[in-house]
This record gives sequence, C-alpha cells and structure tokens, in this order.
Amino acid sequence: MLSIKDLRVSFQQSTGALTEVVHGISLDLDRGETLGIVGESGSGKSVLSLATMGLLPRTAQASGQILFEGQDLLKAPEKQMCGLRGRKIGMIFQEPMSALNPAMTVGAQIAEGLRLHNGLSKSDARAETLRLLEMVQIPNAAQRIDSYPHEMSGGQRQRVGIAIAIALKPDLLIADEPTTALDVTVQAEILDILDDLVAELGISLILISHDLGVIARIADRTLVMYRGDEMEHGDTEQVLRHPRHDYTRKLLAAMPRRALKSLDQTGGEKPHA
Repeated sequence: MLSIKDLRVSFQQSTGALTEVVHGISLDLDRGETLGIVGESGSGKSVLSLATMGLLPRTAQASGQILFEGQDLLKAPEKQMCGLRGRKIGMIFQEPMSALNPAMTVGAQIAEGLRLHNGLSKSDARAETLRLLEMVQIPNAAQRIDSYPHEMSGGQRQRVGIAIAIALKPDLLIADEPTTALDVTVQAEILDILDDLVAELGISLILISHDLGVIARIADRTLVMYRGDEMEHGDTEQVLRHPRHDYTRKLLAAMPRRALKSLDQTGGEKPHA
C-alpha cells in the first residue's frame, strides 16, 4: 500500500542554506499492518509523517519517493492531495486541544468532512457522527456530540481526533504521538481503540511515538530513528528482544522498570490480534 524510497527532507534556513533532517528513509507498509516509528524528539518521525500527508511547510524540500497505491505523493499537485487527505489517508495529530477548533462543537467538526466529501445531509451526517463517537468509546455520546473541545477531557478529545481521522474510512491512518500527556489508563484505552480499528476496518496504521512501550503494544514492525537516520527496522518482537543497534538498546535501558516489566509480560508482542 505504502512504499517510501530514499526519502530526504531538508529545511531552508534564513541564510538560504539547506539543512537535511531526514536522511534517506525507506520503508514498506502492507494493508492491515501496523508500523511503529519510534525515536526521541527531533529524530524526524513527525517530519516523515507530514511529508506523507503533503503538509510540509514551504521552507521544506523533499526528494525520493512516497508511493501510495502506486502514486508518488511527492509529485502530486495540492488539489490531488486534498482529495487524498481524509478520504484515503487520515491523520491523528499530536495535541488534540490545538488540532480541534475551539469554536465548533465536536459533532460539527466530525460532520463537516462527512458533508463536504460524502455529500451527506445534515441529519445523516449527525447520525454517522454519533456512530463514530460510539465507535471510539465516547461515554454518553448522544449528549457529548454537542460539546465543545474545552468541555472534554484530554482522552475524550483524542477520541474525537480519532473519529475525525476515520470518518471517511481512509485506507491509511497516521497517528502522531496519540497518547502524549495522557495517563497510563487512558493511554491503554486509546491504543486498544486504534488496534481494534485496524482489525475492524482493515486499515493500515503508522503509529509514531517516543515510547517503546506504546509501540510494543500494537505494532507489527518497528522503525527506530535518530537524528533523521534509520537505526534499525524489523519485526517488533525482534527489535525489542534482540536489538541490533546500540541506540535501540539505550532506548530500552532508559525505559522505567514498570514499562520494562510490561514488555516482559507481553513478550514484545501485540496483546491481541
């Protein structure tokens, strides 16, 4: 479904010089597969995702190939990318409070895409919005559909972000740090929702995180990045149990003991298929 070949991304500085921040990343993603991309802040994870979505800033230059269903997204005009975003490729952004419109109810924000892209009537879009809120496990969805983002908890806002991302039934979902700033219990619930969506909808998922424990929970394969480079890439259990690169071993060593114990209990495998 997705094949990235020798992706390089550079940013133009105020002096006019180019600084490369992603250095020749290549990966493949099959339908129904979950790929985890892990690394510390500044490793290039989010830049890779923005390049895939065609959302890099004007100061950025990208080369290589991002082939989605055989089409090179780096060469696609903006009008064509607008047709792909949401409908074919959905994205869950890192901070739901800033990603959501504070002046619109969450129901209106989900329904907006359904009406614009699918041509649903107001009543049909509301009914589908309610179904999506229930799918992502919003408590009392019928009442919360008319809530504003500030009236919801962080975990509920993230669920709304997921509902927006899957509303048009995309083939590929990119989740950029979807559990940041959430407590452990809510984090686990969000990851379970994403895992269930992959199974139920047959979509492919790219899960971006700085936390190996998050990646271990649902990723089939894992790409470890550092300063724009690939450190290692392989089956998640192999990467976690038998890391080949010293950087991966250091990431594992930096994890809290409680998180390491959790990895031991899951064996580095997804808890459910």
